[in-house]
Amino acid sequence: MINITLPDGTKKQYDQPLDGLKIAESINKNLAKEAIAIKINGTLRDLQILIQKDCNIEIILKKSLEGLEIIRHDAAHVLAEAVQSIFKNTKIAIGPPIENGFYYDFDFDKNFSIDDFVKIEKKMFEIIQENKKFIREIWSKKKAIEYFKKNNEIYKIDLINSLEDSEEIIIYKQGEWLDLCKGPHGPSTGCIGNSFKLLKLAGAYWKGDSKNKMLQRVYATAWNTKNELKEYLFKIEEAEKRDHRKIGKELNFFHLQEEAMGSVFWHPKGWSIYLTCERYIRKKLNKANYLEVKSPIIIDRKLWEQSGHWEKFRENMFITEGEDNKPMALKPMNCPAHVQIFKQGIKSYRDLPYRLSEFGCCHRNEPSGALHGIMRLRAFTQDDAHIFCTENQINSETENFCNLLSEIYKDFGFKKINIKFSDRPKVRAGEDKTWDKAENALSEAISKVGLPYTKDPGQGAFYGPKLDFILTDSIGREWQCGTLQVDFVLPDRLDATYIDEKGEKKRPVMLHRAILGSIERFIGVLIESNSGKLPIWLSPVQLVIASITEEAVDYAKKIYNECIENNIRVNLDIRNEKISYKIREHSNDKIPVIFIIGKNEIKENKVSVRRLGSSNQDILNFNEALKKIINESKLP
Repeated sequence: MINITLPDGTKKQYDQPLDGLKIAESINKNLAKEAIAIKINGTLRDLQILIQKDCNIEIILKKSLEGLEIIRHDAAHVLAEAVQSIFKNTKIAIGPPIENGFYYDFDFDKNFSIDDFVKIEKKMFEIIQENKKFIREIWSKKKAIEYFKKNNEIYKIDLINSLEDSEEIIIYKQGEWLDLCKGPHGPSTGCIGNSFKLLKLAGAYWKGDSKNKMLQRVYATAWNTKNELKEYLFKIEEAEKRDHRKIGKELNFFHLQEEAMGSVFWHPKGWSIYLTCERYIRKKLNKANYLEVKSPIIIDRKLWEQSGHWEKFRENMFITEGEDNKPMALKPMNCPAHVQIFKQGIKSYRDLPYRLSEFGCCHRNEPSGALHGIMRLRAFTQDDAHIFCTENQINSETENFCNLLSEIYKDFGFKKINIKFSDRPKVRAGEDKTWDKAENALSEAISKVGLPYTKDPGQGAFYGPKLDFILTDSIGREWQCGTLQVDFVLPDRLDATYIDEKGEKKRPVMLHRAILGSIERFIGVLIESNSGKLPIWLSPVQLVIASITEEAVDYAKKIYNECIENNIRVNLDIRNEKISYKIREHSNDKIPVIFIIGKNEIKENKVSVRRLGSSNQDILNFNEALKKIINESKLP
């Protein structure tokens, strides 16, 4: 007798071994129709796997996130088969599911083109309609190498040779075509459906190493329904229109160039946005009793060794040499430096919580392929802060931080926030008991705040667990920006102490926190979410004063000067051009407000007010219009 326990605790008994599909059918026929895989004791497996002993199971549905990932993995295999059937002698590399889709890497002596996608998709539809079963087989290493040698699949041989001798060689067949793959897969190609689309081509080095051959990567997406696919394609189209690199260039915010790869050349307009963000955050932090500091950019190896970064993070650090060839590093993060500031002078329990903030410039040696506009850089500035507190203060500081973060995101126009709880990674500093303590403390703190969160196992910082705060932009994309990390490790490694109520030395808890994260990246998110149309308080040019006729020039200059005196970021446009041309040009530049000045406005000391995105004009007394602009232009 085999005892099966379902997720809701229901127990079922079967008198003989059976697969996941039969179990699903015994529960509900509709469930079986929607089933694509099964979890056995928490491990994702093929639905066809034979269950022969007592276990806990969960039927995975096509519409679930895990089910969708399997569909995409299935589709990657179908893509590879389709390509090889059309383009003979194509060698296949790898094809995993990824966020929102999948890809496959190919080695072919001619370059694929977007025009090839039509016939590839047609062939994929044919394979799906054939409803070929996915069959899992275990091969010997010898058999697998012989097969792939015969078919000149050099990348598969490379993968096999990189496996440990103890690892199984797993093969998945779909009809006559097969691939080296750990799985799992759905029951058949028919489960994929017809809601998929090939998207783009890219180059990709084998194993991500520039010393290896450049392969051709085909990106694609797959969804459960046509509507989901349609929504996603619309989102992609919108994302392309909103690309911060494109808008940043059009609006003259910044540029990037090869001679400073991974760093930003800020132009006056873009730098204005940057400084406004900084002023805004500084205002909020001052109100929240943070103490702003500034720490060195280049620090001796010795401190990085003490902190653990030299061992755990060195590959991401820029290393240089000081006097007598002494190894130094550009700081990849600010935390060890803030501990040094905390350690200056004796700290009492009365000084805690001790909140240090810094707009700290950090450098990380990111691979060139990972760089993306101002979203992923090698040199960036964090709105970083570290809170030194007692264990009893973790809950209150977490609550304060969550409230502050929510308020700030709201001011920037982001209302929806998701939270992920990330626990200990494989590579970490500190003992397990220390991690137990930190994870329990953070879990208790976020629970007390009362905010919902999801788990993201193994993704914590190397020194402690963390909360990641993920905002949603105007087209539904998610961006991880803020973070809160509980750290018992660094204060110990760097010998940070305070004097408690009994006059004894104690280690403080260190809370690492950021709200915007990277300021550069946050500005990129703002640009894309708003399509470059920033709120007036953040806009680099808040107002343009545009004259209609020559006789309106003096009045326009007078108004311009009054706006300057009131700290409004204003431009004056008195060119001899038609007002329709001026309006169109300034609208393209995303200027929030235009004051239009003509004969009538001069006579009555008024202005015609035109706002971005509106074809209407309001006629207002200048003093009234000025008052409105002043109020709207202030930092929230």
